[in-house]
Amino acid sequence: MFNFDELYDRKNTNSLKWDQFKERLKLNYNVEDASDILPMWVADMDFAIPQVISDAIKARLDHPIFGYSYVSDECKKAIQGWFERRHNWYIDTNSLMFHQGVVPALASILETFTKPGDKICISTPVYPPFFNIPKVQKLEVVECKLDVVDHTFHYDFVSLEEQFKLGVKAYILCSPHNPGGVVWSKEDLEKLVQLCIQYDVLLISDEIHADIVFDGYQHTPTLTVKDADKAKIITCIAPTKTFNIAGIHAAIMVCPNKELRAKLMKDKEAHGRDDLNLLAAAAVQAAYEKGDEWVDAMISYVSNNMDYVVEELNKIEGIKVAKPQSTYLIWIDYRETGLTESEMMHRLLEKGKLAIEPGTKYSEAGRGYLRMNVACSMETVKDGVERFKKALV
Repeated sequence: MFNFDELYDRKNTNSLKWDQFKERLKLNYNVEDASDILPMWVADMDFAIPQVISDAIKARLDHPIFGYSYVSDECKKAIQGWFERRHNWYIDTNSLMFHQGVVPALASILETFTKPGDKICISTPVYPPFFNIPKVQKLEVVECKLDVVDHTFHYDFVSLEEQFKLGVKAYILCSPHNPGGVVWSKEDLEKLVQLCIQYDVLLISDEIHADIVFDGYQHTPTLTVKDADKAKIITCIAPTKTFNIAGIHAAIMVCPNKELRAKLMKDKEAHGRDDLNLLAAAAVQAAYEKGDEWVDAMISYVSNNMDYVVEELNKIEGIKVAKPQSTYLIWIDYRETGLTESEMMHRLLEKGKLAIEPGTKYSEAGRGYLRMNVACSMETVKDGVERFKKALV
């Protein structure tokens, strides 16, 4: 029904992944000609979006007037229905607040509930905006490094509590984890929530990767765990990663706490920010109403890609990689090769002609690692693996 093997030429489409990366390589690595480099870096897919989303946008385009609009109750119920049937999470539609993306939402939340000099805690390595945005807002970023056991990240709650004792104002959670692909257990989330309650820490939960979880694992929404109603929690969700519609610019903040929601509303008013534009709303509603089959098929396809990459890369001396529990991103450990990050990136770009992410982009805790995006055709995946091997010959 869905053809994930089909190749699409994304060059010259103003694609960050396929076009703008050339400027980044020139700036960061002095690569003058990137025309023959395969990009497997930024987290978007090379798959066509579900036809149901395209049809919904086209249907809205058929009406010739694009005046002021609002997010309909039907769209809100579609969001509610998706998370109830797929994550066993009932969301009161009154707790929904819309934004243009999870990253802008994160910035708004921090701006609303912190002031310059406040301590913000993150567990590293982690998605770069988690530390970049607070720093720009003149917040003090406190890092608590995740433990690594059998190539999988684990929380060190003892160290995390020590950081909370120092007066942390907010903690930013990545669930599931990017770049590690970990689906945090219900028990881990309960421990985290209890710590946030004990030390009066605002918990900001980024759950944008929640829908892409592989067999044997189940995402637990942070707002569903024990005593979540006693904590200060704001969860950020979006269909953009799930359905490959990042360019649509649509995200949702789920905030059941009325006091927190009122403060977020004041921030929205202060910036004159509107809700989703009419095409984004159409896309969101269609995705959450009719996107189940596509997502299930996509997850199966990506899982097979993961299996292939893990098997092949583990054959390379000095390379260690475990299959992620979630996301379409593979976290590659190359520490045993003895190569520095600079040497590894040079080999990948100059010899292998492959662009993937260096681990230190995710903080110093990521040194010795790489992140590879495998949400693409198997043909592209095999090409990328061969380029990786060539880089290390």
